[in-house]
Amino acid sequence: MRLRPIDNPPSPYATQHAEWLEPPPKAKLEVYEETSGSILSRNDSPDLPFTWSVNPYRGCQHACAYCYARPYHEYLDLGAGTDFETKLIVKRNAPELLRRSFAHKKWKGESVMFSGITDCYQPLEAAYGLTRACLEVCVEFKNPASVVTKGFLVVRDADVLVELNRVAGASVAVSIPFADGEIAALVEPQAPPPARRFEAIRRLSAAGIPVTVMVAPVIPGLNDKDMPKVLEQAAAAGATSAGYTILRLPGSVEPVFLSRIREALPLRADRIISRIKDVRGGRMSDPRFGSRMRGSGTYYDAIDDLFQISKKRLGLNREDPRTRYQPPAEEVRPEPPAKSGGYVQLGFDFEA
Repeated sequence: MRLRPIDNPPSPYATQHAEWLEPPPKAKLEVYEETSGSILSRNDSPDLPFTWSVNPYRGCQHACAYCYARPYHEYLDLGAGTDFETKLIVKRNAPELLRRSFAHKKWKGESVMFSGITDCYQPLEAAYGLTRACLEVCVEFKNPASVVTKGFLVVRDADVLVELNRVAGASVAVSIPFADGEIAALVEPQAPPPARRFEAIRRLSAAGIPVTVMVAPVIPGLNDKDMPKVLEQAAAAGATSAGYTILRLPGSVEPVFLSRIREALPLRADRIISRIKDVRGGRMSDPRFGSRMRGSGTYYDAIDDLFQISKKRLGLNREDPRTRYQPPAEEVRPEPPAKSGGYVQLGFDFEA
């Protein structure tokens, strides 16, 4: 991996897309440019029904306390806490790599998902435009794709998504875990507020793009009660389907999350921790396949019932079968491709 530090990276707050961004974060960013060897990541976990994802960036400015991708930074000898939020890596050659992958004789035209690791529409995208360029490659090759994001900047690319949906199939999943903007700001401090994300759903839906709302993650004892309100507002904005995932805290995500919760919500922290353990069999996390992305027990059953009843009542089950959104990978593992159960970078041998 070849990294080049950027002393003064292009500012995403001084571009033609600045009107779609929130105020700049207070944290000082360090941006590095990477010449990557591959851009398609292949999932081989039995819990995850999607196969391929595209991630133009490493690290994420949204700074969500619960982000399952934080341990990925540790593989780069960086920290899973503030390093993950402020030391960002840009895959400058992502569009070229995707074009080469799609042109390869082994590629079967399967749907790809954008943001399997970190948000492809974090503010840095306004400066680099790598996600848009990769979507344009999808249009060029008529390759279906789905996007999952918290970023309002996705609205900028509605024209590309509309064209891709016409020629191959495209959909967007907007992640909105919280109905309360004040609580959201404490847990995901640099992500757009919920109102901004509902507006993104409205604009994308008005353009004719299938939109899913993801209540992800559901944090027991904190935002599970928000699910009906989030689904109601998303349906009113034009979303046609919905999904949710239960909070997971793999590896070093747990101490980052607990530190943020105890600092931001000291009076509620113990209750939240207790409820998490209620749905995880007395633990904070369950790494086992088949159960790591679900909960168990009475409290979990109540969460699931609340979601399913609300989803059915609002008719949020009209998925596009061509590009059905699947939940993002829950963690990144460093095993080589020969081992199963992980999330690994895969590059085709283009010399073969």
